[in-house]
Amino acid sequence: MTAPSASVTFGPEVADADRARLTFSLDVDVCVVGAGLAGLSIALEAARLGASVAVLEGRHVGWNASGNQLGTVMPGFGLPLADLIARVGLEDARELWALSKQGAEYVRTQASDDLIPGLGLSEGALEVSNVDVGDRLIARLQMLGEDFDTEVDGWQIDRVRDVLKTKRYFHGVHYPKAFQIDGRKYLLGLAALAKQAGVRIFEDTPVVSIDAGGIRKRIVTPSARMRATHIVLAGNIHLGAPAQKLSDTLLPVWRYAGITEPLGERLTEAVTFQGSVSDSDGVDHFRIVDGDRLMWSSPETTWAGHPERYAGAIARRIRTVFPALGKVAMAETFGGALGQTVHGMPQIGQLRQGLWVASGFSHRGLNTTAMAGQLIARGMYAYDDRFKLFAPFELVWAGGTTGRAVGYAVGLWERQGSALAGTLARYRERARARERIREARLAEANLRAGTRGPRPG
Repeated sequence: MTAPSASVTFGPEVADADRARLTFSLDVDVCVVGAGLAGLSIALEAARLGASVAVLEGRHVGWNASGNQLGTVMPGFGLPLADLIARVGLEDARELWALSKQGAEYVRTQASDDLIPGLGLSEGALEVSNVDVGDRLIARLQMLGEDFDTEVDGWQIDRVRDVLKTKRYFHGVHYPKAFQIDGRKYLLGLAALAKQAGVRIFEDTPVVSIDAGGIRKRIVTPSARMRATHIVLAGNIHLGAPAQKLSDTLLPVWRYAGITEPLGERLTEAVTFQGSVSDSDGVDHFRIVDGDRLMWSSPETTWAGHPERYAGAIARRIRTVFPALGKVAMAETFGGALGQTVHGMPQIGQLRQGLWVASGFSHRGLNTTAMAGQLIARGMYAYDDRFKLFAPFELVWAGGTTGRAVGYAVGLWERQGSALAGTLARYRERARARERIREARLAEANLRAGTRGPRPG
């Protein structure tokens, strides 16, 4: 029996009269700048701890990356685990990983039908490799299971290809406790929960300037002023002039995705795994939605573009990975800009007394934004200083326009290198298969001739 699939839709946010522009002066305990996953999670948790909270959003709730993601929830960060250990040591890496697991469980709790119904939760996530990684797979499984207390299964090549009918993938790491939800419905559900907790959300309210000096900070918008004890900058790369130095520490990466037209019975000839699938090189990420459609994320650029322009590239990529599907048509495309830090870890912490930052969540946004919500709210009001575990990942300038160009070139080089490694791996696999056939034929010929083949050397 297969798990039900989420019915996923993307499109403009539905207007909410309670989120109108801020037009009057307001005093609160906490002002959150940005109504994405991070901002709403922080606002909700701070309100649950008794704070008065207002969220200022320059456009509308979830207009960018937070409202345009695939909905996969699993532990971890954008920085590979081995690099994380090298950066902070094994013990701190364990603590950070545990926090990421708590973030994933937080999402699962909020995604219950009692709090946010209709998210179509489905279980399991599979990381697959486009090269043969047998020995490294065993080492990774041992590290995740023994050192980081994470439930994982190692899948051999045959098992991977039984559910993903393509020669492009070899081994896999299965996370049975990872899960998928309708990401956009979850975001809107967070906004509704925040409202129920007393949070006031103001859309179409960009921040013009911030004065973070003193106990009571000042925030200026085009039509009103606000005072707050705490300000949280959760606007990612779109904070603009009021926090330009922070925005400049993030490399904007636009990730595009699409949903196919219904594929019917064809889909079972290519994909039967009901969870999400991502390759270990970060090129492709996909899952089944609505029973017989594929939601697929692949193209990535450091410059903004219209998502519709990438529909053909996504369709071609699907056909390249799963030739059995033949030509596929895209029903819709969507995308948003991720803020990627130079070191690959999110920026979570306090810049100065009462001025907080939550940004740079990259490709693991659902669990890490939930984690940030808990850490920052509890850092403000529960004397919890675990946010300091992120102190080693300081704000680093991302290089401006030159950084974008270099980032694009490096990304392109890495993708080409990954594609070449995959091509070589598949060539070696075919060569080994041909060699086994040749040896079997030679043995059969020797048997018929009544002779023995050469002794093993």
